[in-house]
Amino acid sequence: MYRDESRRVLATLIRLLGGFDLAEEALSEAFAAAIEQWPRDGVPANPRAWLVSAGRFKAIDGIRRRARFDTRLEDVAERLAAEEADPADQLDEALPDDRLRLVFTCCHPALGPDAQVAMTLREVCGLTTEEIASAFLVPPATLAQRIVRAKGKIRDAAIPYQVPALTELPARLDAVLRVVYLVFNEGYAASSGEALTRADLSAEAIRLGRMLLELLPEPEVAGLVALMLLQDSRRAARTTPDGDIVLLDEQDRTRWNRTAIAEGLVLVRQALGSRRFGPYTLQAAIAAAHAEAATPEATDWNRIVATYDLLLAAEPTAIVELNRAAAVALRDGAAVGLALVDGILARGELADYQPAHAARADLCRRLGRHAEARAAYVRALELTRQGAARRFLERRLRELPPG
Repeated sequence: MYRDESRRVLATLIRLLGGFDLAEEALSEAFAAAIEQWPRDGVPANPRAWLVSAGRFKAIDGIRRRARFDTRLEDVAERLAAEEADPADQLDEALPDDRLRLVFTCCHPALGPDAQVAMTLREVCGLTTEEIASAFLVPPATLAQRIVRAKGKIRDAAIPYQVPALTELPARLDAVLRVVYLVFNEGYAASSGEALTRADLSAEAIRLGRMLLELLPEPEVAGLVALMLLQDSRRAARTTPDGDIVLLDEQDRTRWNRTAIAEGLVLVRQALGSRRFGPYTLQAAIAAAHAEAATPEATDWNRIVATYDLLLAAEPTAIVELNRAAAVALRDGAAVGLALVDGILARGELADYQPAHAARADLCRRLGRHAEARAAYVRALELTRQGAARRFLERRLRELPPG
């Protein structure tokens, strides 16, 4: 229940109580009460509503206790008690708005980009401080301070807990889409831990994307939802029963989720047809080319490389360039791809980026340059914190000829 519902309950408690710290304390007390009462009285018919009500009343009781020492809190307690005596009555209707309010609050432009992502991963998605710190490559204490400062800024600047007006949405949307995509990526390819994927985070990002699309049906929102659906459609085929990685060209395509693919294809075509699309739609178009190929041999690499050319013009980053190089290698041969990857690595931007070294290792392996492949696999392993990826690289390393 905590894993499935706590972030929903927290979002509603923030709306009802008006602040992060009070809502988080109320959330903890509500679950503590549930642990005590539910084994004795049974699980309520609507557990989420019970938790919201319990948390709210616990918060009001706590404020009243503290009001004995600070009379200013008396008015706060009475105001909270007077508002929505039974929030459970409106919970189902308010829930989507509560979650969107929380996303837009965490992504307010007054906060820095790193703080926006960290806040969303912590408050909306429930990742631990340690998990987020691992994704950010910073010590947990540093990440914790970043979140504390962001909460303080929200409180001190009285940043409203609300979805912006329609006139304000476009300016705020880029940050929100970026954060939703990063949440999805952490679910699609976890930065650490033993499991390759985290289905709960992928599902959460897709759910947030759908809510955004309903709120603001812009082409790039549709493109992001399409991208997430098309990528997530392959989840069941991406690992063995033991959790080991299965590469795209080795996957059992009958296990791909055809319902998600169909929905994603409709959305990406709509976004492309608008002529007002951006990087997420172009990435979705690349994912669509893979989804439409019945076999690896049927993959239209000309179309994929051409789309990468457009993406690189729209988003000229080293990572996009690396992904394009991998596509070129599959269209024009490993030697051509390796020359591109070596040029990227020589610039130094991706010196500590594990996929770059893993890509170089694979291309060297395919060209029979085993000593270079071995060195690149070793470097990739040094940068790997994810269990399934580590096992895959170790297996590739063992498969190389000795010497």
